[in-house]
Amino acid sequence: MELTALGFDGWFEQRSSTLLQPGQSLARVTAVDRGAFLVRYQDTETYAELAGKFRFAIQSAVDLPCVGDWVCLQRHASGGPVIIQCVVPRRTYLRRKCPGKTVDFQMIAANIDVAFIVQACRNDFNIRRLDRYLVMASEGHIEPRIVISKTDLISPEELERTIAQIHGAGISAQVLPLSNATGSGLDDFRSLLAPGKTYCLLGSSGVGKTTLINRLIGRDAFDTQAVSETGEGVHTTARRQLITLDCGAMLIDTPGMRELGLLGTTDGVNKIFADVGDFSMNCRFSNCTHTQEPGCAVFAAVENGDLDEERYRNYLKLKKETEYHDLTYVEKRKKDKAFGRFVKSAMKQMKK
Repeated sequence: MELTALGFDGWFEQRSSTLLQPGQSLARVTAVDRGAFLVRYQDTETYAELAGKFRFAIQSAVDLPCVGDWVCLQRHASGGPVIIQCVVPRRTYLRRKCPGKTVDFQMIAANIDVAFIVQACRNDFNIRRLDRYLVMASEGHIEPRIVISKTDLISPEELERTIAQIHGAGISAQVLPLSNATGSGLDDFRSLLAPGKTYCLLGSSGVGKTTLINRLIGRDAFDTQAVSETGEGVHTTARRQLITLDCGAMLIDTPGMRELGLLGTTDGVNKIFADVGDFSMNCRFSNCTHTQEPGCAVFAAVENGDLDEERYRNYLKLKKETEYHDLTYVEKRKKDKAFGRFVKSAMKQMKK
């Protein structure tokens, strides 16, 4: 298999040319499982380890290879383990705040062309969570598309209202309804997949992401669990992995996310809520927070009905959350760097 079939193009060639050393090869990470990396190059797929020098230079989990990354490999003629020497710069990425109280980034996948955000049409459907996924994709420079799954569980009229609710919330991303049970919408989904392009499925547990992949492949290649009496699915996928479809497109399945905290997404929030930004151009004060200032054009738009109140409140919530976590992250990095300088100084003193 040629590298171009795995998504390698001139953008990556330009950025890898100065990194690739004699005797090394380029490969793409297809799975990460408990610190083990599965990589594919040409017609070979094998597990790889991190080079000691590379591992020592890592300052954050973001620096580690993730699914979709391109890496420089060192292969040994003696048949020893394949060694990852470095990661090629990422063109696009998906990342979130680490779950829990830890304020740091967690990489989800990299070098994705389109992210399909999957929400089931019943209990899982949530505009506020949809906004979070859209912000994440936008921050990583990835085109988002929305998949409404399990449409067989609702009437055509309910489906129309659901789609209207998405558009009414100011969301402009393409919406694709489908049903894994009946096959409705699957041909439309397949028509969106292009050879050599990389796609990602995002969404909560049980919305049908893995079942969708099985339908696209044409067999039950990946485990799923029976749905409940309400038609809702059960979490199955345990790791992120890149799958190559017969059409030549690549698809990354991801485990369902219970938490979707935002960190470093100020630009993403501003882009997804561009309509709020348009209203803010007419605010009396340039540093208006759009909460209580006199002459706030955003608040006036809400009162006049030109801006949906729920969308306005979700904008304020996401903006406040990402700003708070960003400040905390900056402070954390300062402490990490100070501790690193202390360790290096102590090691120098020990060598004397």
